[in-house]
Amino acid sequence: MNNSQLENIIGGIVGSMETADKAREQALPLHRQAIRQCSLAIRAVHRREFDSARQQLQQASETLREAATLLQPHPEVFYAGFLQDAQKEYAEASITLAIVTKSALPNPQDLHISAAAYVNGLAESVGELRRHCLDRMRQGELAECERLLGIMDEIFFLLTTVDFPDAITRGLRRNTDIARGCLEKTRGELTACHENQHLIAQMNQLKIAMTHCADQPAPNH
Repeated sequence: MNNSQLENIIGGIVGSMETADKAREQALPLHRQAIRQCSLAIRAVHRREFDSARQQLQQASETLREAATLLQPHPEVFYAGFLQDAQKEYAEASITLAIVTKSALPNPQDLHISAAAYVNGLAESVGELRRHCLDRMRQGELAECERLLGIMDEIFFLLTTVDFPDAITRGLRRNTDIARGCLEKTRGELTACHENQHLIAQMNQLKIAMTHCADQPAPNH
């Protein structure tokens, strides 16, 4: 070995790392942009502005594909985690929109994302469904709340069957535990809402009965 050989080796390594670092610097703003687009999509879903939500998700899809194309030649950066975080947000928003609008549920292949990003996005969609359920509850749409609660329950049950190490699922167990908390709180609040409505109905019936009695003429003696 001579110094020239070693310099060539290190020079090649440095050149490769510089290229990877440049790709990373280009992809980071795209990662932030995709997350922002997904946040806007979820906000639009809760406002029932579904066309706007679809538009934001289409833009997020294009942003993620651009980032993935930049990072694909550099697996050490591609799998660093930040791209997968953006993919998870994209899955969460896409799944939430599909469930709220009663549309076909997209799969990881439809969204062009990893399986781990998908299942974590699915777990986090339970929190968004809870938020939407509470909005509907305030508006008295309890039948829709029951539908959403049933889907939340099904998501949680199916996620508990995905039992693999965190190195594969990337923290799914924690997100599933959070989903369980959201599910149980929503179940309790919906039950209380049903009970309140039942009580109000009984009070209204009693009020009508008392009014009817008051309108009856007094008996003659």
